[in-house]
Amino acid sequence: MEPPLRDLPQLLVINPPAFFNYGDPFAAKFAVLRAWESPLPLPGFLSAHAQSARALLCSGAARCRRRGMAVANAGEVFSDDVADEAVGLALAVLRRVSAADRFVRRGLWAEEGDFALGSKLAGKRVGIVGLGSIGLQVAKRLEAFGCPVSYNSRTKKPSVSYPFYANVNSQQTQTHHMIDKSVLLALGKDGILINVCRGAIIDEKELVQSLVRGEIRGAGLDVFENEPNVPEELLSLDNVILSPHVAVFTEESFQDLAELMIANLEAFFSNEPLITLVIDE
Repeated sequence: MEPPLRDLPQLLVINPPAFFNYGDPFAAKFAVLRAWESPLPLPGFLSAHAQSARALLCSGAARCRRRGMAVANAGEVFSDDVADEAVGLALAVLRRVSAADRFVRRGLWAEEGDFALGSKLAGKRVGIVGLGSIGLQVAKRLEAFGCPVSYNSRTKKPSVSYPFYANVNSQQTQTHHMIDKSVLLALGKDGILINVCRGAIIDEKELVQSLVRGEIRGAGLDVFENEPNVPEELLSLDNVILSPHVAVFTEESFQDLAELMIANLEAFFSNEPLITLVIDE
C-alpha cells in the first residue's frame, strides 16, 4: 500500500523539465509540487509552500549556496555522452561525413564521381581545454585512436601524464573568447575545432572568418554564443558540423540523472550526505 501523499517528503520543482517528468518513480517517493501547474504566481506559490517543502529543484546554485542551502549537481552523469559527442564531431568533420551524406542524397555521386578526400583522426595531435570529468573521458577515447593529447586547465592534474599548458593564448585572463584569432591561426589549415563546452569560450566572429577564409580545416559545434541563433555563414559551409546543444541528451543519460536525483533526495531526507554535493573549491 502506497503512503498518503501528505506523508511523503515534499519536493518543490520550479520549472517543467524538458525531457522527463516527475511521475514514477518520483511520485512514489515524494510529494512533487509543480510550480508551473499552480494557478498562483511563482512568488505566491513559493510562499504557500515555504514552511513545508524542504527540497527544491531549480537552477541558480550559487544563490542557493549563499543562503546556506546544500546543493547537489549531476556529477559525472553526462561525461560519457558529451565525450562521445566530441569524438563523433571530430570524426564527422575530418571524414566529411555530413558533406558525403549530402553528396549521395543529391545524386552527385552518379553525376560527378568520386567524393573529395577527408582526413583520418588516428594520430592527430589533440589539445583539450578543460580536463575535468568530460575532458578526461575525451582524452581516454582519443588515446584509443593513437592521438597525442595535451591539455589546458585551471591547475595541473597530478593524476595524468599529458603535457600541461597553463594558458591557451598569451593574453588569456578569462574564459570568455579564450579561443581567439591567435589560437585559430595556430591551429592552421589542417586543424579543426570542436566545441561541446560553452559557446562564449570561442570568439564566434573570428571562427566564422577563419572557416570562410580556409584558415582552419573545419569545426564541429554543439554550442553557440547566442543560442539558438547560429551565424548565417556557417549554414552553407561543408566543413562545419552543427548540432543544437544536445551533447548531454541521450535516453540513458536522463535515466541515470533521474536515478541520481532520487538517490540525492533520499539521502537528504534521511539526513545523510548528498551523493554529489557541490563543495566550494
